[in-house]
Amino acid sequence: MPKQVIIQSSIEAVEFIDTPIPTPKDKDVVIKVVVSGTNPKDWKYPFCGDDIAGIVYSVGKDVYEFKPGDRVAALHAFNTENGAFAEYSVAPDWTTFHLPHNVSFEEAATIPTAALTAAVAMYADMNLPDPWGQRKVSEGSGKKIPIVIYGVTSAVGAFAAKFARLSGLALVIGIAGKSEDFAKTLVDYVVDYRSGENALVAAIEEVLAKEGLGSKVPYVFDAISENGSLEATLRFLDPNGGTVSTVLPPALFAKDKENFKYPLGVKAFNSASPFVFSTHKDFGYIWSRYLGRLLEDGRLKGHPYEVIPGGLVGVLTGLQNLRDGKASGVKNFPFPVED
Repeated sequence: MPKQVIIQSSIEAVEFIDTPIPTPKDKDVVIKVVVSGTNPKDWKYPFCGDDIAGIVYSVGKDVYEFKPGDRVAALHAFNTENGAFAEYSVAPDWTTFHLPHNVSFEEAATIPTAALTAAVAMYADMNLPDPWGQRKVSEGSGKKIPIVIYGVTSAVGAFAAKFARLSGLALVIGIAGKSEDFAKTLVDYVVDYRSGENALVAAIEEVLAKEGLGSKVPYVFDAISENGSLEATLRFLDPNGGTVSTVLPPALFAKDKENFKYPLGVKAFNSASPFVFSTHKDFGYIWSRYLGRLLEDGRLKGHPYEVIPGGLVGVLTGLQNLRDGKASGVKNFPFPVED
């Protein structure tokens, strides 16, 4: 019988259970998993994984875009059964997309959670110009309008930077640490957070002054949202009309949880990919298909990765590597399910 892995909350052990091949519901796609991806959320909120790359095994009666044998990647619905850490997984058809022949299963497994999280933040929440549209973020102003991405070498941050380029944003500033070389491939300016908050803020202000853009930033995407990043971004975000998106809720991850708040003039969002399973289904549908198109014509690549051998046993190693900070610049550890 096929196997599935359940992660223990300690991230020190996993449980292997026998599970029958799932029977798809009307809008489900059952996928024989070839490679499963891991993300920081998988060790912070362990369950059964959500990043799938594999081959369609069966589909529900209302699914018309996929058939058995198709190469696909997909985002599994969070906190539901039949996740990615298994031989067979299930995803809704609207968060499943065809894999071009030029994209490996390993690369594909780095994409769903991170790319859709970045897309929700940039376009559903922050309302930046869609990559396929004609509207430009500087429209009507005649000047560059900057965005700062904190944690730009994380998987989510890197996809946000790639999307910013596709949307025509003229000035992208990335905050990173020891993965500076990778960061330089993504943004116009790289600022190192390791010198401390005051130095970080001063460096951002120096870039803005050099570009003739004042001292505050209208758009901030915080792809870290903990360990001081929330407080640092608050210092250079425009308090009068600025927009910020975080991947973790400040009420839980700010240093001073009870008193942390944004100015009244700031639009603040806690952006998360699970919205594509509820309030943002159409968004998930459109963006999943658009990801396939971007991958096919080479405008988008997956995130750097390191394959973990050992089949399903490898999931524990991947999650521990993420937990222990061994993923700098390589934020995803996919593992072949059969090895």
